[in-house]
Amino acid sequence: MMNRRPLELYIHIPFCARKCAYCDFLSFAVPERVYQDYMDKLIEEIYGQSLCFSDWSVTSIFLGGGTPSLLPPRFMEELFAVLHGCFSIEEDAEITIEANPGTLTMEKLEVYQESGINRLSLGLQSADDQELRVLGRIHTFDDFLKSYQRARQAGFSNISVDLMSALPGQDVHSWKNTLRKVVMLKPEHISAYSLIIEEGTPFYEWYGEVGGPEGGITRRDGKNGGGKEDFLTRSVLPGDRRSRRMELPPLPDEDTDREIYHMTKELLAGQGYERYEISNYARPGYECRHNIGYWTGADYLGLGLGASSYIGGYRYHNVADMGEYLSLNMKKAGAAARDIKELSLDEKMEEFMFLGLRMMRGVSGSDFLGRFGRNMWNLYAVTLRRMEGQGLIEIDTPWVRLTDRGIDVSNRVLCEFLL
Repeated sequence: MMNRRPLELYIHIPFCARKCAYCDFLSFAVPERVYQDYMDKLIEEIYGQSLCFSDWSVTSIFLGGGTPSLLPPRFMEELFAVLHGCFSIEEDAEITIEANPGTLTMEKLEVYQESGINRLSLGLQSADDQELRVLGRIHTFDDFLKSYQRARQAGFSNISVDLMSALPGQDVHSWKNTLRKVVMLKPEHISAYSLIIEEGTPFYEWYGEVGGPEGGITRRDGKNGGGKEDFLTRSVLPGDRRSRRMELPPLPDEDTDREIYHMTKELLAGQGYERYEISNYARPGYECRHNIGYWTGADYLGLGLGASSYIGGYRYHNVADMGEYLSLNMKKAGAAARDIKELSLDEKMEEFMFLGLRMMRGVSGSDFLGRFGRNMWNLYAVTLRRMEGQGLIEIDTPWVRLTDRGIDVSNRVLCEFLL
């Protein structure tokens, strides 16, 4: 194990009970009979790809979607039996499954435990049932509570809760109510993202022309291994778009969105949650190791429909068309890979900066030099001086990190580090 290269695995399960109105992930509802065909092909891909990674050691696994918890438990049993047979998985590997409230049963949770899954990511989004209905979620807050309690009873001691702010009709009071209800449960990790209106979604049809809140943080967490393009036809509720918009609650304005953002940090800090990334908070020792890998340039292998990979400086993604994916001969390693690209040195340095600066600890000039053989202070001298002068970054040699003001306009600041 000592000499093996570290590797993260992302496994994409594209199925969901119903497509949410804001979602632009590669996910869709299908008849249950399709599950077997997909899982058979996914397992075939695992066998084929693992041949290239016999000298690697898996440090984390993330099952995303879609809704992986939608699958009957027998599929998880088979999947993890194959994973353990094909890859060298470290004993203390972080293994996460995303789950939606309303899809979890004790049987599933027990199978997850037996399969080695040790981290559960529950997609709550809001504790307000009206806000959940507007989002198109299939669960209520009561469903979430039951799922959370089952997970604790099943023995899960590492639970993350996903929340989303700047929702239609939401104000500071309703968001604070959601946060307080969640922290009372004492989950180990909380992700708190701001809604972004993504083109091609029903929300874009309803809100796109008037635009979303400008200061929001685009969601690009562990799910990014699953790809973003949805190649299936998106359905929009019938009726005139203008009349539909009039029936929907308005989006919060930018000032409300920003107030929510700052209040989140203060409230969670007061409850023992450390902000370790722009939109992620954790109790000490419970930071998501898998996502930290994404932000720090770790190698990761994506398996499944549309899954993205980054291996040895090469980036690529799997085919995103279900029919094509199911037709491939996965016994050939890399059969599903498309758009393979070797990143240039400039691209690697750019990513090191604008992904690493999402972390509250920032980026290290020493790490930069060790990784690229270049002096970060010379390469970005003008940018660093300008950003520091504007109060957007702080320098604590060898570290550079965003200030609170810099986080407020993080998308603009991070673009400054493009070469």
